Parts: sequence; structure tokens; C-alpha cells
Amino acid sequence: MPAPPPSSAGRVQAPHERARPLAKGSIYPAKDLCSQCGLCDSRWVAYVRDSCAFLTQRFEAMERGAHGRSRDLENEDELYFGVQQRMLTARLRQPLEGAQWTGIVSRIGVRALETGLVDAVLCVGQSPEDRFTPVPRLARTPAEVLAARVNKPTLSPNLEVLEQLPGSGIRRLLAIGVGCQIQALRAVQHTLPLDELYVLGLPCVDNVSRQGLQTFLESTVSSPETVVHYEFMQDFRIHFRHSDGRTETVPFFGLDTPRLKDVFAPSCLSCFDYTNAGADLVVGYMGATFGRQWITVRNPRGQVLLDLVAPELEVAPVTSRGDRRAAVQQGIEAYDRAVRLPRWLAELVGFFVQRIGPQGLEYGRFSIDSHFTRNALWVRRHHPGKADAHIPAFAKRIISRYRLPAA
Repeated sequence: MPAPPPSSAGRVQAPHERARPLAKGSIYPAKDLCSQCGLCDSRWVAYVRDSCAFLTQRFEAMERGAHGRSRDLENEDELYFGVQQRMLTARLRQPLEGAQWTGIVSRIGVRALETGLVDAVLCVGQSPEDRFTPVPRLARTPAEVLAARVNKPTLSPNLEVLEQLPGSGIRRLLAIGVGCQIQALRAVQHTLPLDELYVLGLPCVDNVSRQGLQTFLESTVSSPETVVHYEFMQDFRIHFRHSDGRTETVPFFGLDTPRLKDVFAPSCLSCFDYTNAGADLVVGYMGATFGRQWITVRNPRGQVLLDLVAPELEVAPVTSRGDRRAAVQQGIEAYDRAVRLPRWLAELVGFFVQRIGPQGLEYGRFSIDSHFTRNALWVRRHHPGKADAHIPAFAKRIISRYRLPAA
């Protein structure tokens, strides 16, 4: 293989200095499994073969690089939720207006800029033409961070903004993202023109294309055109907020499963990084009781991020109640058969599950078990040749606790 060409200064160029972003609309290296994380839309496409989560799984190496060690598979909390120093639940005492929950993620971004911890925050705004079309940006002011509040439940090319880093003057960056984005970011971190990188992770599952999102909304909610945001919550209901301030809830068990079974992106149906294993700090809802957010500090950098907003938080310990296992096993079979319950029965089931079902961390385990078993079955059926290498050790251990239908 010929040596890489020298630069004008006589030094050997790094691969990304010679590469060019792929053209939008191209067939990306991961093909049907591509999560459109944005890496291939930057010159860092040069490293895609080893950095894409859907081409090469690298959980242990990523965890060791980011946190100094990989997760302890004998520790039940780490088996499920990843490397951690501590877990807690919290909410802002003064919620941010317009935030999806109380606004902890946005507030951390704001404080990171205000304190000078970073020069910019990688976050996701929305298109002026469509509230659910994501527009990644490097925010340099608190106002730009706040403009990006509220999740966009669609595939988002966050890492395309890496293309803007050279020559930008940004040397310290806070990156906010989901698991597939963070896995790729960690893999190329050492090549970025940065002095400091902080990573704030969001738990993520079941994203869709914009068209898929429309199908979901039209089959689920009364007024799809007015939905501002939604979330699958600990009370086993999907909570929708509308632009007029109205809220609407729909029981999980009443979803139109036959119509929605194939609406989710193949990347999400083959993902096992629900809890964002590579982030310094993770903020979500799945391990908390209703109305609070679940926070996992994975390393000292994560604690630095949490300390930015610690005086503004009402904090409580994590709790756990109930037993998820029977519900997970029943859910595997119902999903595989694409069972849809009548609305009255879905409401009744939801009523009882909400009162006697898993809560807190046990709800988090319920959600992880449900998605890992579903995704393992999907990978084994659609990509049987890569299933063994693609499903990480921690997921295999969790999946082994359940009976799966034949692949």
C-alpha cells in the first residue's frame, strides 16, 4: 500500500484530512442498518469501518477508553445500566419553560457555556419547516442551546457538524447525543481538533424516519399535526403534549402493533446501547419514578457536568419495585404475533400494570429486557450471519433469561 501523501508542511496527513464527506443520499457503509448518525457526512467517514456501531461492535474498548474500565457483568446494575459511579433521580426546582421534562439536559448545556467549561455544545435544533426534522448545530450561546430543547424522535445526523470543527476556534466541546452517535464519536475522539470533550448522553430506542414518525402519530394520537413532543413513560402510557397545551395519553398495550411493527428504523431494531454506555453522564427517565429523571454518572467528567446544575436540583435516591420478568416474557410473544388489544382492554391492563407492575429501576430493566429480546430476534432473523458478533456480551446474558421464538 502506498504511503499517505505529505501535507504542504511536510507532515503525513491523517486519514480524515484526505477524506471527503459522502454525498447526501448515498448508500452508506452500514447500508440498511445505518442510523444516519452523521459521521459519514463529515470527513471522519475515513474511520467509519471501525467506528460505526452497526459495522463493528466495540463496547468493551469504548467503555475502557471513556471510563477506564468496562462494565462488571456480575453486578446487576452495571449489567443493565453500564459503568457507573452513582445513580440518582432528580428534577429541576425551577423547570425550564418548554422543556420536554424539567430541562436538566438543556440546563447543563447552558451552564457549560456560562461557566466557560466548553466553547460550544453539540445539540439538535429543529427545522423551521417541520418541528420533528432534526437540525444538528454547534451552539455557542445559551439561547442557541435553549432553542434546541425537546427531543426529536427521528434519526439525526448529529456528527455531520464535526465537519465544522477545523478552524472554528472550538477547542472544548460538550456533545449531547444518543448511543449510536456517541459510539462513533468515541471511536474518532482522538482524531478531533479538541483539547476537551464532555459527553452528555440520552437513553434512546425506537427512532424512526420522518415518514415512519408520521405513521406512528396517525395511528396513535387524536391530532397528529399538533403534537409537540411525546415519551413512553413509567406509567405504561405514551404521553403526548400538543401545541395548545393539551396533554393526551395512550396505553402501551393499545398500540396498533400490526401497523407499527416494522415502522422503526432497522438500526434501532439492531441496537443494544439503550443506556448510552459511552457517555460521561446519562440523563433520561427510564430508571426513575414518574415525574423525575434518572441520572447515571459514569466517570469524573460526568460528575463535573452534574455539578454544573447540582445546586438547582431536587435529588432523591433511585428506587426499585415489582418484578418485570413475567410481563417481559408475555410481551415477547405478543409482539412477535403482532397482537393488538381493544382500547377498553388496553386501558384495563394498563390500569393494573401501573399499580402492581415494575417501577423505578425495575421499570428500566423491563424496558431493556423487552427491547433487547425483540432486537436479538430481529437481528437473528434479518442478519443471522452477524448476530453472534453484533450482540454484545451483556445483552446476551440478559437475553438468555427469556424464551425467544424461533429465529
